Amino acid sequence: MAVPILKMWKHYFENPDEGMGSSYERIMLNEKLFSVAKLFKVKKILEAPIFGFTGLSGINSLGLALENYELTLIDHDENRIEMVKDIWNDFDLHPEILFSKDYDKLDFEDRYFDMSWNFSALWFVKNIDLFLEELTRVTDKVIFLSVPNQSGIGYLTQKYSGREDMKKYLIEKNIIPKNVKQIMKELGWVLIDHKFIDCPPWPDIGMAKEDFLKKFHLGFLNQFLPKKEKDKDILSILNYYRGQDKDFKANMLKLSELEKRAPYFFKKFWSHHQYMIFIRGN
Repeated sequence: MAVPILKMWKHYFENPDEGMGSSYERIMLNEKLFSVAKLFKVKKILEAPIFGFTGLSGINSLGLALENYELTLIDHDENRIEMVKDIWNDFDLHPEILFSKDYDKLDFEDRYFDMSWNFSALWFVKNIDLFLEELTRVTDKVIFLSVPNQSGIGYLTQKYSGREDMKKYLIEKNIIPKNVKQIMKELGWVLIDHKFIDCPPWPDIGMAKEDFLKKFHLGFLNQFLPKKEKDKDILSILNYYRGQDKDFKANMLKLSELEKRAPYFFKKFWSHHQYMIFIRGN
């Protein structure tokens, strides 16, 4: 969870350098999304809402589109939509990117999409029951929902430091897994997977690792963390998608040993996010 993103999301459209945290997060998310899409043989995918707690907004589904899945995106900020379109246009990709004020109504036919999903975005939905009911109506096979890890050290730290923003801009009850699972159960969905994801060797700090360590007088630990080759280098998955940083994925996966091997109790307080996968009960 990174409360500052509420006010600084435009910054990433000017400078797409996301740092190690969001770069690692995107590869882990891609790995999971690709596996789900392949398992359920999906073609049409809806991402709604597209604004979540990450770096550059609106590119979570870009990797899927580059693998020839058909994408539709929905956001609640018209200015951001235009910025997101510009990024997708650079890849000669032109998905429908639509505006919705509150996500209460999704203007698609029943079961139009094979898969629907979102990442750290449910707390922007004003009426979670109506939204998930609509998501149910327009989705045929599978729904993938990812929320911040509320028991994580990073989440709890930032929740305390950003409590005023939390109250003003976010609906925290929407991201409580038991609430989401109960609504989905009532709508006829079956939970088939619920796990922690995005568990790198650093906490969910919402700031540059170097700044975090300096703030808590732990600067000596910088020597153990991965670094850019040059300070001026931009670390962004966009360069990987463009073929300009071919080692990007491999470098991020080198950091995933903790994600692979850490026991549940450790991930419960260290992972940055968790996901839930639902399929129709019939």
